[in-house]
Amino acid sequence: MNEFVFHNPVKLIFGKGQLQNIPQELANYGKKVLVVYGGGSIKRNGLYDEVMTLLHVNGMEVYELSGVEPNPRVSTARKGAEICKEEGIDFILAVGGGSVIDCVKLIASAAKYDGDAWDLVTKKVFAKDALPFGTVLTIAATGSEMNAGSVITNEETEEKYGWGGPLNFPKFSILDPTYTLSVPKDQTIYGIVDMMSHIFEQYFNNAKNTPVQDEMCEGVLRAIMENGPKLVEDLNNYELRETILFAGTIALNGFLQMGYQGDWATHDIEHAVSAVYDIPHAGGLAILFPHWMRYNVKVNPTRFAKLAVNVFGVLPEGKTEEEVALEGIERLSSFWTSIGAPKTLADYDINDLKLELMAEKATANGKLGKFSSLDKEDVLSILKASL
Repeated sequence: MNEFVFHNPVKLIFGKGQLQNIPQELANYGKKVLVVYGGGSIKRNGLYDEVMTLLHVNGMEVYELSGVEPNPRVSTARKGAEICKEEGIDFILAVGGGSVIDCVKLIASAAKYDGDAWDLVTKKVFAKDALPFGTVLTIAATGSEMNAGSVITNEETEEKYGWGGPLNFPKFSILDPTYTLSVPKDQTIYGIVDMMSHIFEQYFNNAKNTPVQDEMCEGVLRAIMENGPKLVEDLNNYELRETILFAGTIALNGFLQMGYQGDWATHDIEHAVSAVYDIPHAGGLAILFPHWMRYNVKVNPTRFAKLAVNVFGVLPEGKTEEEVALEGIERLSSFWTSIGAPKTLADYDINDLKLELMAEKATANGKLGKFSSLDKEDVLSILKASL
């Protein structure tokens, strides 16, 4: 494996009834709190009222920013940063899913920066300070609750980029599976695809001697594949929600990536697709990832075959490594389709009119990927195969 330094300072507070820890966690940060959330699901399931009651009873001065988009926009983060500056906010509380948390990460840094928030996303400048923030997670998917990454869309320029830094870690994250019980079927499916994709991105790396990391990645994938379909058919099952919620956090909190760098090209390609068409992120990943795999299987067929055997149960006897690998990729695609994920770009009414544009956007900052280096023509081939 490669040399590495691991650091994750997030305090994870997991389990039923843990929302009551909010006053204790906020005690050292001041009284002015900005609560950020999305489209209103937290009001329908009662979480909003519970959070607000806890804050008000404990003497907090509460401000709100609602309406964070599924693909969070820089314009929304700008609004949040302005509130923080004008009102002297002490702490930001993200209540929602990964999109809300990603937006709050940018708000926290932009609130301490005199320029435009987009400068931080494009790495024109690097944050030197940020407001402290915490999260109350409501959906199992992105892992943003326990990492320092964020993905933001600029709707005006149709750009979407991942960014991050040491100031982007939440101070704490509260994960109560109870608040994921109301997540609808389609979002539950997207969450399963998203967390599996995060593991794939890390699994495909060029490091040597990673048996422990491989076992962890494969084990989490098997747990998701065993419990995910059951959850899709039994959305009110607390134990299944608990398992999938924890899996989403483990998939991208850094534990699985010690000792190497993952690939991440598929995420970059999907960012270009959803920047242009504003489709669900995980829906795009479900379409693109099997095609990225097929395109790159010859780079290291042994790696793909290992995944096929250990995760997808492919029997290797009498087959070449490449045949085993391709069978595993087909099983992945079939698995995602079986739980209700999309399979082609046409499922989102995307045709070939803007493939060139999306390939250009994906590679605007250079080649993609660390497992396999992709240029614009490579990306275009993957997009064409995904139609």
